[in-house]
Amino acid sequence: MVTLLLDSTRLEVVLSGTERLLSFRKGNVAIERDAIAKVQLTDDAWTWLRGVPTPGSHVRGILAMGTWKSAGGTDFVVIRRHRAGVVIDLEDHPEFDRIVLTTRHGLALVEALRLDVADEAADVAEIAAEARAARKPKRPRAAPVPAPGV
Repeated sequence: MVTLLLDSTRLEVVLSGTERLLSFRKGNVAIERDAIAKVQLTDDAWTWLRGVPTPGSHVRGILAMGTWKSAGGTDFVVIRRHRAGVVIDLEDHPEFDRIVLTTRHGLALVEALRLDVADEAADVAEIAAEARAARKPKRPRAAPVPAPGV
């Protein structure tokens, strides 16, 4: 599973060694925050796949990784099985028009993109968790009530 790092200026899709190999990519995918036009959550990332892998890997229903080109644009995809994911539409990105990823941190990404974050990159799941903890009021614990006697 990809790791999503976010700082005040960009989102970085960090790929493992296997993901780099299967996507025919030497490095991570960096996206300026200003280039992110829209982020959508999806129950099945396969429904967003368009075009053909150029270069990339594809095993129907199991994985799709790499650059996918179609008449609609150029996408970078990392899709595993039929899992929930995120679709990131981009504007003025030099390489891609859209990023499609399977990740269980899609909601955390959406929450983190709404926040002003630090200059140092951090995992989007951690950013969202910290924001939720900061919003949640701390209530004092109630004193235990003794059980009634029989």
